[in-house]
Amino acid sequence: MTHIAVLGSTNMDLVAYVTKAPQRGETVTGREFRTIPGGKGANQAIAAARSGATVSMIGAVGNDAFGVRLRGTLEHSGVDTDSLRTVEGPSGTAHIVVDAEGGNSIVVIPGANGTVDHLSPGDEGVIASADALLLQLEIPLAAVVAGAEAARRHGVRTVLTPSPAQPLPPELLASIDLLVPNEYEAVTLTGRTDPREAAAALLDLVPEVVVTLGATGSLYLARGTEPLVVPAPRVTAVDSTGAGDTFVGALVVALAEEKPVREALSWAAAAAAISVQRAGASASMPYRPEIEAQYSS
Repeated sequence: MTHIAVLGSTNMDLVAYVTKAPQRGETVTGREFRTIPGGKGANQAIAAARSGATVSMIGAVGNDAFGVRLRGTLEHSGVDTDSLRTVEGPSGTAHIVVDAEGGNSIVVIPGANGTVDHLSPGDEGVIASADALLLQLEIPLAAVVAGAEAARRHGVRTVLTPSPAQPLPPELLASIDLLVPNEYEAVTLTGRTDPREAAAALLDLVPEVVVTLGATGSLYLARGTEPLVVPAPRVTAVDSTGAGDTFVGALVVALAEEKPVREALSWAAAAAAISVQRAGASASMPYRPEIEAQYSS
């Protein structure tokens, strides 16, 4: 079975559902509130596990009730948490507003994730044993760089979701095989507003790029190849929170299973299409039989 290592964040998502998101200085009445385990690292770990991989989560939770629930949610989805540390203080939280069209805005407070600024003993061994390493930017950059460099040393494919968008140091880019930004992140990293131009500019930094385009689908570029656009299934979105992480987790599993790129992108799009029709991040992520059914339809 494919083994995926994830080095990243675990957050409790505190989600308010509203008809229209408030403007600055405005107060609105919401229709529902939920606490849902999330964080980009945990989301991608759960997505990969439900897509059929063996997954190891490297990171930290606090010694609070959220930490207990976050660990339990990962384990319930089949994620190995032996490398998920428990530290003094609060777990990370994400404060999310979801509007009636499924759009969202998010404020992340790192909590325990802020302590993950290096690799702990044993972490490099977990990375070395994996087929791929998934990284994001919700933990300190020093740990992201250390993880990517460890993966490079052991010949492990490294996939980075550059979120939250920020300048990426050369030493990190030198160890990344596949970069998966959304449109906003691609623009932020390159200053190019056209997704194709942004993706082409990113190829100066990394060998392969997938720009996720929301309901439109995804754009794939690799050095020496023609651009590939793969559409997404047409569905009615309820909540897009976690859709990008669902896509990435499923995509990496498909690529590790040596599916052709177009097929892997379509398969990941099927997973994301299911997730946006459900509320929450980790709670919305489909299992492999569901992905196969959506992909085949």
